[in-house]
Amino acid sequence: MARYVERVENLARILDVTQSSARRRSSAKDWAAILEINSDLERFQKTGREIGDDGIVKFYVLDVGNPTSILHALTAARENARTLRPFISTEMWSHLNVAYNWLRRLTPADLAPSERPRLLATIKEHCQTHTGITEGTFFRDQGWYFYQLGRYVERADQATRLLDVKFHDVATDSPTALIDAGEAAAILRSAAGYHAFRRVHPRGYILEDVVGFLLLDGAFPRSVSHCIGETDRLLHDLRLRYGLRGGNRALERLDEIRVALDERPPAGVLRAGLHEFVDWIQRQLIDINKSLADDFFGGPEPLQKQAQAQ
Repeated sequence: MARYVERVENLARILDVTQSSARRRSSAKDWAAILEINSDLERFQKTGREIGDDGIVKFYVLDVGNPTSILHALTAARENARTLRPFISTEMWSHLNVAYNWLRRLTPADLAPSERPRLLATIKEHCQTHTGITEGTFFRDQGWYFYQLGRYVERADQATRLLDVKFHDVATDSPTALIDAGEAAAILRSAAGYHAFRRVHPRGYILEDVVGFLLLDGAFPRSVSHCIGETDRLLHDLRLRYGLRGGNRALERLDEIRVALDERPPAGVLRAGLHEFVDWIQRQLIDINKSLADDFFGGPEPLQKQAQAQ
């Protein structure tokens, strides 16, 4: 549930930032980057739509056939919440239900260019309201820990995807190179980090500063370093507080990521290859997610057998 809500907010933010950038320049490359971030290029091509604002926005907001669309993710979050109804607060369920029903009532006319800023802002506000309601009402039991684990794993995954795609064509062997101000601001806004970055780096946009901020700045709540640190802390606390034995493999992978982040400054990561580094982190996150599912929820195979038996 937490991962789906986080995914909806991230996707709405990236669509909003790309839409704003398109006002200054019309570039199919900017819209294609969203497909790359979500590994959706092949799926999108099967729709027959052209890569551009109309096709991408329709594909990612209300396309019921797209498993990575906002509608699909919010539907999945609501279904998970319905299943978890006895364990979450009434406010959490009510708000997700309201957001879901509001989204279902939208029509293609609501996706018109003039309506998109308001629409995407409302989607982000629904997600942020859900986060606030959860913070204020969710009982701090094991469910709370797993909710937080899901949120931080999703944030780390989204941050690495953003770094990989947006800096894939940049000359990473020149860490001190300046980045176009508009491009840098768009990347930072996609991660909700523009104002935070400006507090640390008030002038200019240097490649290693932007990459280092999104990858290594522990004070920024959406950086890879912060998310990995919180995931590690939450998993340790969960095991200690409830005497759980699972999660050993996940903790090992988290330690490996933390060591790699601590030992490599931004310039070193760029010179060695940013793509290779963040791709390795993504594969570690996949293994962490799988090990948590296997250790605490029996993995997919036992659940399928249980469903068949029922």
